[in-house]
Amino acid sequence: MKLFTKTLLAAATLAMTTALPAVAQSGDGFPTKAMTYIIPFNAGGESDISARFQQAHWADVTGQDVVIQYQPGGGGAQAWSQLNGIAGDGYTIMGVNLPHIILQPMASEVGYKTDDLVPVHMFHYTPDALLVAQDSPHKTLADLVEYAKANPGMTTFAGSAVNSANHVAQVTFDDLAGIQTTYIPFSGTGTATPALLGGQTVGYWGYSTVQASQGDQVRMLAVATEERMPAFPDVPTFKELGYDLVSGAYRGVGVPASTSEEVRAQVSDIIEEINQNPDFRKKMEDAAFVLTDITYDKMDEFMTKRKAAYEDAAKVLGIGQ
Repeated sequence: MKLFTKTLLAAATLAMTTALPAVAQSGDGFPTKAMTYIIPFNAGGESDISARFQQAHWADVTGQDVVIQYQPGGGGAQAWSQLNGIAGDGYTIMGVNLPHIILQPMASEVGYKTDDLVPVHMFHYTPDALLVAQDSPHKTLADLVEYAKANPGMTTFAGSAVNSANHVAQVTFDDLAGIQTTYIPFSGTGTATPALLGGQTVGYWGYSTVQASQGDQVRMLAVATEERMPAFPDVPTFKELGYDLVSGAYRGVGVPASTSEEVRAQVSDIIEEINQNPDFRKKMEDAAFVLTDITYDKMDEFMTKRKAAYEDAAKVLGIGQ
């Protein structure tokens, strides 16, 4: 009887060990408590939506919960300027966005430098898109361009922050279309979208995800991708309409600079495992996010390339001239 009991206990222990999440079984057991995930924008934007999707799978991967907090201000700069003041133990991570964290310090003193920040994983990309409210008289991109030419400076567009992907797209398109419009920055998508729906602006330089989340309330006139998105087969690209515009925003997570190499890699591994979850992928793709998987070991090369690419964007915005 004792032998039988010992056998049962051994089998139960093996089953429990096998069932533990892969990341939770790392050398030092990280994480052993709940983690905090800071979003440097208001609730309701792309950073928040994707973090909420990740949150649903966090405990499955790590064995621990994650608490999402918001710290909006300065188009993300307020939070990013404080990231390195947080303990580098891996238990507090922060959303990071491109081109924001490259262009903001180039444009002005924002309390941080790009190289101060430590992105450990970039997990999605959202293409820029030009949207109007569903009841807008502008049914096509050509309609809106014609209106803008007839009303220089009076055509207003909401957007998420200055020196952001949305801002770059607006300035670039103005140049390509030969128009002069006015960009009105908001603290994030969560506040820019209501501005469009409330009639405060003529249009909105947002992302493909806005169409997915707002449905019939908005109309996407064009999307800044190489080819039409499978989720929106009826929406033309800027390129097919004669404008060479392919752009958008990358999003990921970063940690304080004091975080050890081991923990940086462990945080990256958590995000990577969630990114590979079929349910998570479906939610993201249904919401019009384009998934990427730029892990910590690839980050230096990725950031070097993005910095070079955004030098052209800086010129478009008149930064550093």
